[in-house]
Amino acid sequence: MNDNRDNRSITERVTVAGGDLIQTVKRLVAEGNVRRLIIRKPGGDPVMDIPLTAGVAVGGLVTVIAPFLAALGAIAALVAKVEIDIERPDPRQIEDQHDPR
Repeated sequence: MNDNRDNRSITERVTVAGGDLIQTVKRLVAEGNVRRLIIRKPGGDPVMDIPLTAGVAVGGLVTVIAPFLAALGAIAALVAKVEIDIERPDPRQIEDQHDPR
């Protein structure tokens, strides 16, 4: 049986200035609890989808996403504001995994 509880996530959307895009992405990656980032134009059209692998060391992950960061720099130079969808694991899922029941 396929249990969808392992795939629960929460998504939030934030708007940042184009010049703050790279620093915001680096900060989110460093938090370590982000599954996926979707960069969108102000109208909501997706520009870039960055899947993040859980369990990878942050230093290694920043190296892996370096090509994405280079592309983000180009995007940031072209737009004043961007929207970022931040997908994180549902905190209730994490609690369920640690519950000894």
